[in-house]
Amino acid sequence: MNNSAIKVTIIGAGNIGGAIARGLSLGSVVKAADICCTDRSQHILDRLKAWNPEFVTSLDNAEAARKSEIIIVAVKPWMVQPVLEEIKSQLDYNRQVVVSIAAGVTFKDLSEYLTKITAFGRSLPPLFRVIPNTAIEARSSMTFVSACNASEEQTELILRMFDELGSAMLVDERLMAAGTALASSGIAFALRYIRAAIEGGVELGFYPHEAQEIVVRTVKGAVDLLLANHSNPEQEIDRVTTPGGITIRGLNEMELSGFTSAVIRGLKASK
Repeated sequence: MNNSAIKVTIIGAGNIGGAIARGLSLGSVVKAADICCTDRSQHILDRLKAWNPEFVTSLDNAEAARKSEIIIVAVKPWMVQPVLEEIKSQLDYNRQVVVSIAAGVTFKDLSEYLTKITAFGRSLPPLFRVIPNTAIEARSSMTFVSACNASEEQTELILRMFDELGSAMLVDERLMAAGTALASSGIAFALRYIRAAIEGGVELGFYPHEAQEIVVRTVKGAVDLLLANHSNPEQEIDRVTTPGGITIRGLNEMELSGFTSAVIRGLKASK
């Protein structure tokens, strides 16, 4: 697949679909003029056009899909089947790939919706499942990608596209639900820690806006340390804690309240 002039259609230009369009347009893999966004709401399309007039917009899913090499279906899970049935007749499986953003819609489901019966047997396009998180809006998503019936070249292209929106990881489909809990729901879990730390900061005497600035910068610093040093959390914790010091007392108090087990239980409950 020659990605020098690759055309992408994003069906569903709401929060996630719109974020994907904006993020891709700022990268090097796809040009804004080669991104077509569709939606049922003209208002949403107008908003995208206002952000970048080079975007192509349409209310016609089938016509938009026909003209692109990559079709990204960014609609709610219950809308995936009717959308795919709407565009199916317009798809050329020899030159197009279909990417689903919908959590819980499996390759088995997608195959059922998209299989064509021809004189040569059953036909299916290259399929990808992609699960980003809401940080895709800031081009900082941890995105999971699974491939089915796709070539190595097609897989590398999809990974490069979503790497420009943060970081993309190729995983087996069996890990998609776990990835959703760890990275998608994980955004909420991380923010809940931040909120709790801000409340603690207020109790310690800071104004709320000061506490938020301190906590957000501290969490960012912790992440930057792990990325820069290629270390694990326990190594960095050991650098902060000293025998009999205040940090180890605080950590032990959190563990007495079930901090680690609560996080693990929350992750398992979200799978």
